Amino acid sequence: MLTQIFGSAVFGIDAQNVIIEVHINPGVGYHLVGLPDNAVKESNHRIAAAVMECGYKLPGKRITINMAPADLRKEGAAYDVPIALGILVASGQVLPQQLEKWVIMGELSLDGSLRPVRGVLPMALQAKADGFSGILVPENNGQEAAIVDGIEVHAFLHLTALIGFLEKYHSNNLVTYDLASQLRFFNDSILDFEDVKGQESIKRCMEVAAAGGHNILLIGPPGAGKTMLAKRLPSILPPLSTSEALETTKIHSVAGQMKGSGIIHQRPFRSPHHTISDVALVGGGTYPQPGEISLAHHGVLFLDELPEFKRSVLEVMRQPLEDREVTIARAKFTLTYPASFMLVASMNPTPSGYFHDDKGTPGHSAAEMQRYLGKISGPLLDRIDLHVEVQPVPFEKLAQTPLAEPSSAIRERVISARERQAKRFDDLPHVHHNAEMNTKQIRNYCSLSKSSLTLLKTAMDRLRLSARAYDRILKVARTIADLEGVDAISDSHIAEAIQYRSLDREGWLG
Repeated sequence: MLTQIFGSAVFGIDAQNVIIEVHINPGVGYHLVGLPDNAVKESNHRIAAAVMECGYKLPGKRITINMAPADLRKEGAAYDVPIALGILVASGQVLPQQLEKWVIMGELSLDGSLRPVRGVLPMALQAKADGFSGILVPENNGQEAAIVDGIEVHAFLHLTALIGFLEKYHSNNLVTYDLASQLRFFNDSILDFEDVKGQESIKRCMEVAAAGGHNILLIGPPGAGKTMLAKRLPSILPPLSTSEALETTKIHSVAGQMKGSGIIHQRPFRSPHHTISDVALVGGGTYPQPGEISLAHHGVLFLDELPEFKRSVLEVMRQPLEDREVTIARAKFTLTYPASFMLVASMNPTPSGYFHDDKGTPGHSAAEMQRYLGKISGPLLDRIDLHVEVQPVPFEKLAQTPLAEPSSAIRERVISARERQAKRFDDLPHVHHNAEMNTKQIRNYCSLSKSSLTLLKTAMDRLRLSARAYDRILKVARTIADLEGVDAISDSHIAEAIQYRSLDREGWLG
């Protein structure tokens, strides 16, 4: 007897329909074909124990299982449930109703209980696109799958419950999810800028970075507050839109980081350790998975102590920072993961950790400084729009009791600036904020008056700013003007933007 069960395979952050065909005929053997990996091949042992625990048995005949399309690699244990169900249906032990309506996925425990699997959100989206009535998943994947509107989601704790549903179609396992209300909910972060005393100029710089989506490098000695400031940046970013939330959730779903939750409605903040490998940062591996930069999509990637990262790790970020996506090429396939994130990095100003003029701090030679900063390549620095010095907060300000401006107030200004940018770039589908402008768009949207041009030329001559600083200054000045709510870039906007290019100034190395 031949039976067909419909499943799904994740490819990148999208899914593809998979047909699991089970054929039982006289003979002996268990044959699994269709490019399965080792986890899929080992399913027969889990299935044998699970069906026996559920009161069924494997037929003592020749079982042939084909997973189509045969040229698409099938990975993981998520095919346990559809394969087990296909065997039980093909052997006549289970008599389901309208089996063709459902996409079925799940991993089996030896006692027949269902374990959660990765990538359920893209599977549910694809099931809806393919015209299925619904998807049947483990209990802990229910909320994630129910994010998709217009498709039934039924979640189960045990294989017997799933079989009972298919035979009798009781809808008591139906899972619902109010996506609109979840997206309206914006939980103010526990980490708030009102806790940061002093550092007004740095907080202003963080506001500019958030408003324009600019990458930022914080340079300061230990204890100056670099990490404290970076961790509070998500609290002033605009809430995720519906499309951003879905895309972010898909990435975390594929990476197996959902833990039974629904849609992600807070912007991610990822802070990998400096010992991270290049594969863990950008993604890949034998069985490719999203890396940290993709998990930070639509959020913040914080690299603390930037020079401590291996140079090879930092260099692989250059293409994602430019293209806002990661391409992983293999001999037989190519995957693309989105990676549109804000990079926030921090570093000490010198090998000893302190500025040259700090009291009691020994100086460093130009060669020592060059060697220290040489760990960070010019092309990488070229992709960071703002680099600013963070000085320690004096005792007088630390002792002040009044709280600073809260993140909610700063966020309102950031949202207003982002809305201006959204209108400006309405005809440009690949540009959402000022940091994404190319040279042509900078010419179109960052025109300067004669006095502003003179100011910029004077600053570049006197401070010996590099050529790469020119476009960065214009983009940041455009963002400062947007925060002020004006169309024209003025001299004051240019002057402030110039202050955010510390590493481009001659003499910074000492």
